[in-house]
Amino acid sequence: MQVELRREVDRHWLRWSLFAWVLITAFYIWQRWPYIYWFALGDTDDNMRMMQVRAWLNGQSWYDLTQYRMDPPNGFNIHWSRIVDLPIAGLILFFRMFTTNFWAERLAAGIAPLIPLSVVIAALSFTVRQLISRYAWPIAIAFMLGCTVGLVMFMPERIDHHNWQLAMLMLTVAGLADNRQIRSGMIIGLSCAVSLNIGLEMLPYCAMAGAIVTLRWVWDRGDVMRLKVYALSLAGGCGIGFAAFASNANHAMRCDALTPVWLSVMLVAGALLYVLAWWNPTTRTVRLIASAVAGVAIGIAFAKVFPQCLGRPEQASPELMRIWLDNVREAKPIYKFPLRNILPIGAIPAIGLIGTYVATWIDWKRRRSLAWVPVTLFVTFAIAMLFWQVRAGPAAQLLALPGITALAWIVVPWFLTRSSAVVRVVGAAVAVIVISGSFTGMLLHWFPVDPPSKRVRTIDRANARCTSLPYLLQLNRYIPAGTTVFTHVDLGPRLIDTTDLNAIAGPYHRNGHAILDVHFAFMGSPDRFRRIARLHHATVLLVCPNMSETTNYRARAPGGFYDQLAHGKVPKFLTPIKLPKKSPFRAFRIKLR
Repeated sequence: MQVELRREVDRHWLRWSLFAWVLITAFYIWQRWPYIYWFALGDTDDNMRMMQVRAWLNGQSWYDLTQYRMDPPNGFNIHWSRIVDLPIAGLILFFRMFTTNFWAERLAAGIAPLIPLSVVIAALSFTVRQLISRYAWPIAIAFMLGCTVGLVMFMPERIDHHNWQLAMLMLTVAGLADNRQIRSGMIIGLSCAVSLNIGLEMLPYCAMAGAIVTLRWVWDRGDVMRLKVYALSLAGGCGIGFAAFASNANHAMRCDALTPVWLSVMLVAGALLYVLAWWNPTTRTVRLIASAVAGVAIGIAFAKVFPQCLGRPEQASPELMRIWLDNVREAKPIYKFPLRNILPIGAIPAIGLIGTYVATWIDWKRRRSLAWVPVTLFVTFAIAMLFWQVRAGPAAQLLALPGITALAWIVVPWFLTRSSAVVRVVGAAVAVIVISGSFTGMLLHWFPVDPPSKRVRTIDRANARCTSLPYLLQLNRYIPAGTTVFTHVDLGPRLIDTTDLNAIAGPYHRNGHAILDVHFAFMGSPDRFRRIARLHHATVLLVCPNMSETTNYRARAPGGFYDQLAHGKVPKFLTPIKLPKKSPFRAFRIKLR
């Protein structure tokens, strides 16, 4: 019986890992059903993604990603890709056959984020089978369920592109662990190409993957086919992806997406790597020098040809950086946060890093194998990224899973083979708790948190109420459809997604002028607000008192327009619009002249 079970786990690993994905998906849909029912797209990007899909299904050009309900009539430039739109649109069209469009969108937003989780599970299972044991993949999936920071990106309603990029990242690791050169090079090259076509967030990881593939060839001349296939897959994938998915706006020489700037870098890098592989010098020193020369040449050419891209890719103005981008919390390094926040994010990556180093050492000692080295380098890099930006947490957690599984595969059997029953049971249980990172939940009890102040509770309540579907839908009864509404930057995407109204701005750097206009209008004088509202053809002002963004207006500009409005000083050019008594909003008609 045990032998048959082992054979089944080995022979049909992909089938059973995908079955596990089905069960996990069903659980999360059940658990998060209230979010699906209330269409709780909590992030501004999730709302904008739905608007992008909706516009395409309503006839907007495949290559036109302008959001025309932001700052009409010219619209808002969205620099994303259509790749992530495809599964969402497909699900909407499928569910439309059985229900209303609104329910089709709800169900699509609930299911679409879980699709890339199947790629994560399959890639993780493959990696573990390659590096640890053909029977270890169920343990890796079980440990994955403890990666709460990483799994948040795959929860229902989280339809933005980060989950697909994490899936591509796990595929990259699977490619690095693969011992078949052609398949390995293709997986790494194509996964990086897809990720870059989606967005540039994973560019550092893709660069590291390319460096590892190159160093592997430098060390072992026989690894040449991996490098050749990787070079062709990366360059070809980026080229085909650009032709198929790049929006019209991304044909400009911008630095924040796969525009001609980064496309040219990928094409040149792929060409140079292929030439190096074709040359394939016999001496390791020559291969290392040639690779270094190629890398330096690409860097110098990039600096000479695209000097505008040497700074931050957003190319934001100093004012926009000061007022908005520099205040993004997730862009801060992990050590800037209190220990209570560091533990849930960093414990699993730290344990995984230990596991990868232990597994690498044991693998080398027993078999003189370097199979673990590429993955170890990649995981080390991913964890180092946490010291740059804490937003690297989800990637660091998922990439730590092979190391965690290896550590469990080594430690737990040791306890289970002890003669003492207490040691076997207690020791194995404690080992699992420690290795999985579950102990962090226990440790957090040692870091008591003061109950939130009344001010914090007020802000949290306003944030929740002003983005909730019932309150937003009420606005359609009191403000005519198609009205351009002057409201907060962070409320704009949610407003246009759930109502028939238009907005001025959303938190997207390519439209920094509109973001600055909204901030300057709320923080300046009433006359300045009126001039800016006239400039954007806004005829209604909509505010959510005590929302996070409004507290910033009051703190930064006491006595400014919004601060006066909050104190009940309503200018003569504003006429209150009567809303339901329990509405969290205040609305005014704007007399522009």
